[in-house]
Amino acid sequence: MSEPKILVLATGGTIAGQAGSATRADYRPGQIDIADFLSAFRELGINTRLEGRQIANIDSANIGPAIWAQLQHACMAAMDNPDCGGVIITHGTDTAEETAFLLDLTLPTTKPVVLVGAMRPADAVGSDGLRNFANAVQIAAHPDSAGRGVLVVMGDTVLSARDVRKAHTGGTNAFKGFPRGPVALATPAGVDWLSPPWRPYESARFTFPATFPRVPILHAYAGMDGASVRDALEAGAEGFVLAGFGAGNSPDAVYEALCDAARNGVPVVRATRVDEGLVNREPEDAQNGFIAARALGPAKARILLQMLVASGRADPVEAQAAFDLR
Repeated sequence: MSEPKILVLATGGTIAGQAGSATRADYRPGQIDIADFLSAFRELGINTRLEGRQIANIDSANIGPAIWAQLQHACMAAMDNPDCGGVIITHGTDTAEETAFLLDLTLPTTKPVVLVGAMRPADAVGSDGLRNFANAVQIAAHPDSAGRGVLVVMGDTVLSARDVRKAHTGGTNAFKGFPRGPVALATPAGVDWLSPPWRPYESARFTFPATFPRVPILHAYAGMDGASVRDALEAGAEGFVLAGFGAGNSPDAVYEALCDAARNGVPVVRATRVDEGLVNREPEDAQNGFIAARALGPAKARILLQMLVASGRADPVEAQAAFDLR
């Protein structure tokens, strides 16, 4: 009996990009289709069974709910296919952490799902795409990869979807995991797991929503007033994520406008625009009906709040438990 295949869902991004010159800084993402990419990969002599499927071939800045729905549906079908051992998603790096986290929330953990990208296009000097993909194949085929939720592979580093964040605009080591760091290291010599599976046999935490609630991110800045809150409410906002100063703070005018929103049943999450550090519960949060983002940055806090609103679970107490969950 042959080994289970790995399903490769391609969405484009830099890993499928071309510059037309090995030394040009500019390039076009999403130019190489998955059949050609896998053909180049097989020339490396790695013989894992791979089945490619083109979902999209675009810059990940343009990925959103429509493509997320296709990815989630394809991953769910793979979970039920006994001939499929796992899934790899090739993806641009700009929104990789959002896609990974959304799928982490809406998929069971029974088979590995691995997101992989690249920081340099295929024809650039120092292109990292095939190396990253080879490591992703190794992780997707590894027996210990299940039970960990969605994983992201960049370079030799394996990161959890909940922790991963892009921390550099151009370096090939642009991704890190906060607060737990890497969960594994993948090299040609093998995989070194740094932690045991933490979600074995877990069902999906959320049903994939039919529509995504409107949840804007408000980036705090000096002199900001409450107009952005009021304008967003008029436009139909169903929740807010504050990317606040420090530990989730904002000017008084913004704070008061958000308090008014929360009193009227619109959930408010306090996150931070700072790269690292937790946003913990403050004594006033319970009184105001606010939710602390804890370790989640604004982009992923928005994804989680959308899932909570869509599922009718945005009560501040229940929502806070979801943000506290590791």
